[in-house]
Amino acid sequence: MNFLDPRIDYIKKRFEKINRVIGVSSAKGGVGKSTISTFISLLLKQKGLKTGLLDLDIYGPSTHVILGVKNIKLNENYGVEPLKIDNLKYFSSIFFTDNKPFLMRGDELSDAILEILTIVNWEELDFLVIDMPPGFGEPTLDLLRLIKKIEFLIITNPSIISLETVKKLILTLKEGNYKILGLIENMKINDNNLIIDSCEELKINYLGSVPFFYDIEALFGNVDMMIESNVSLYLDKVLNKILINSF
Repeated sequence: MNFLDPRIDYIKKRFEKINRVIGVSSAKGGVGKSTISTFISLLLKQKGLKTGLLDLDIYGPSTHVILGVKNIKLNENYGVEPLKIDNLKYFSSIFFTDNKPFLMRGDELSDAILEILTIVNWEELDFLVIDMPPGFGEPTLDLLRLIKKIEFLIITNPSIISLETVKKLILTLKEGNYKILGLIENMKINDNNLIIDSCEELKINYLGSVPFFYDIEALFGNVDMMIESNVSLYLDKVLNKILINSF
């Protein structure tokens, strides 16, 4: 990426109007990162906070499915206006790729992320939640360079395999002195303290757990049902911990 690119200064100006940026991240796919990103965004909006959701899971964006977004029509006004879904501002990389396979790598991938961050006109927000790409590859490194204020919310499920991979992500973030809000244990099915104990060892906040809900997909596409669901009850407790002393 060419750091003399004028778009970088433009991105900086875009993000000056955004108070906090939360990158919802995990080292592995399939742990519910996109689901939690979506629910948290809706809950923040429900609390009266100006909130945006940006899906940058480049290879497998899915928040549009969770929100039930169809018939996408974007408007332009000094950039591209994000969609509004029940007062939640929303943009996904599928709008950039027309929901087709994203066959890019290296500089092409970096350029696509740079373009998305440049064109979307969020205006003033209290929170922008970013559904991050899985792992700690080039897309994540680009975001770290371009968005200095990003704070990380880590997602794992209770499995040893997921935990071992997440540990590497956490250690990498700590080495770079990036802010970690804490960790959410998703899809919890028993009283095992493996994740809690690991958070203590890693010296990061264990923000709480969300049980495995077999019928969660029945909520997708219905924002009101999602906000009123048991999933939201658990995640609201997590949000309250994040929001303490926020303003």
